[in-house]
Amino acid sequence: MARVLTIPNLFTFLRLAGVPLFVYLALGPHADGWAVLVLALGGSSDWVDGFLARRLHQVSRLGELLDPIADRLYIVTTVIVLTVRSVVPLWFTLALLARELALAVCLLILRRFGYGPPPVHYVGKTATFILLAALPALLLATASPGSAWWSHPVGWSLAWWGLVLYWIAALLYAAQVVGVARAARRVGPPTKRSVQ
Repeated sequence: MARVLTIPNLFTFLRLAGVPLFVYLALGPHADGWAVLVLALGGSSDWVDGFLARRLHQVSRLGELLDPIADRLYIVTTVIVLTVRSVVPLWFTLALLARELALAVCLLILRRFGYGPPPVHYVGKTATFILLAALPALLLATASPGSAWWSHPVGWSLAWWGLVLYWIAALLYAAQVVGVARAARRVGPPTKRSVQ
């Protein structure tokens, strides 16, 4: 229990609580200013839980699993909400969701061979950071037309960059999964292993 109720994990739970709050603000009262703030805080604080875990020597397996889940939940939820609000086009959302589906297939293959999730790759982490900056900028362009002259082009520049890196990270994970699957076939029946 001590490794669950740590300060970094509590911070991650707080970040996760921001997701339904953002959905309510963006789809309910259309309080876009507040929605941008929640999204910006949730995205920009992505590094805080990891920093606290290392600084306080409270690294836990739960934290290692929750952090990427929180990132994906922010990205997937936000891009769906922004599509509903016509802030981003459907093709952009489908491109991001297809990447998540491809990653889910990779995880299922790893599980079949007795492996857990692979470590987070720095390319994927960079893509996540860029997308978490792009999406609030795009919403800001809608929420504050006076800022659209800079937030719209900046948001889309980051969004394209993030999408490309997101898929590059997926291809790196897929290559890793193929290598693991080939090695596991040579070793024999699946046992609990960890991907290096």
